[in-house]
Amino acid sequence: MKTSENRELNYNNQKINYRLRFSKRARLMRLAIYGDGSLVVTKPRRLNEAYVEHFLKQKINWIIDKIGNASKIKNPNLGRDNQQHFLAHKAEALNLIQKKIVELNKNYNFKYNRVCVRNQISRWGSCSKKGNLNFNYKLLFLEPAVADYIIIHELCHLKEFNHSVNFWKLVEKGAPDYRRFRAELRNIRLSFY
Repeated sequence: MKTSENRELNYNNQKINYRLRFSKRARLMRLAIYGDGSLVVTKPRRLNEAYVEHFLKQKINWIIDKIGNASKIKNPNLGRDNQQHFLAHKAEALNLIQKKIVELNKNYNFKYNRVCVRNQISRWGSCSKKGNLNFNYKLLFLEPAVADYIIIHELCHLKEFNHSVNFWKLVEKGAPDYRRFRAELRNIRLSFY
């Protein structure tokens, strides 16, 4: 059974290529625009194919806007890549992130467990309730201050496992310009609807 296939949407004399993914686990339609401008549509298996095109046409302005933003990104390493690209950069990313955690955690002295680097599709980082920190290997290709912000963000979840006012105060302690970095990430990061 196929899990994905390439498709094309024709809208107002404009062709938009996309990859249609079929998911047993998805409950809703999902659009993702990657740093290289590629569009991936995830469809729950229960929805019929005609609905996909209808859904895309409803979201066409958002799609065109996000693809336009992606075309402004100068670093091709932030685009959608393959497992080979991840494996080629995984060790370097882990080394950098581990060093940064030690350096940035001096402001906090939080206890953490395992640090992993992954080829995450929709996240720059995450923190589990067990104190495990996970990071997208693409932090390696971000501006250092932006990568530091992501690491600080996840470190702060070790103390505040939410996005409360107290959480953002902790983040601000290590990254006073965190609002600017968040805005930058909205333009760089993988865009989702």
